[in-house]
Amino acid sequence: MSETKFNNAEMLARCEPMSRVQAALGSKWKLLILWYVACYRVQRFGQLLRRLDGITQSSLTRQLRELEGDGFLRRRVYPEVPPRVEYSLSELGQSFVPILSAMVLWSEQHLCPPDYVRSFHDLPE
Repeated sequence: MSETKFNNAEMLARCEPMSRVQAALGSKWKLLILWYVACYRVQRFGQLLRRLDGITQSSLTRQLRELEGDGFLRRRVYPEVPPRVEYSLSELGQSFVPILSAMVLWSEQHLCPPDYVRSFHDLPE
């Protein structure tokens, strides 16, 4: 798992399963990255950069590397000029899709204004 303040023994002793989830996915961008990759099945770096308003290239690079290192994403490099890189969910990432869907549904029901119109109805399974 990527090194964060949530990986130390004291934090893990409090509630190990939740501490591990927070360590793996507790950044500002990781849930959104997983959401877009799940929705579109495959995303290129530039597509994610455009979708994630406000993220820097270096931050997106770091987040993608951490998600790949933690096993949530697969990175495929095509030997072209210029190189093309695509990201898709790994088996672990796909197992997280029902949780992402539940989080979106909960947010729509409890955090979004009453006139909110859903942009994604269901994630692909």
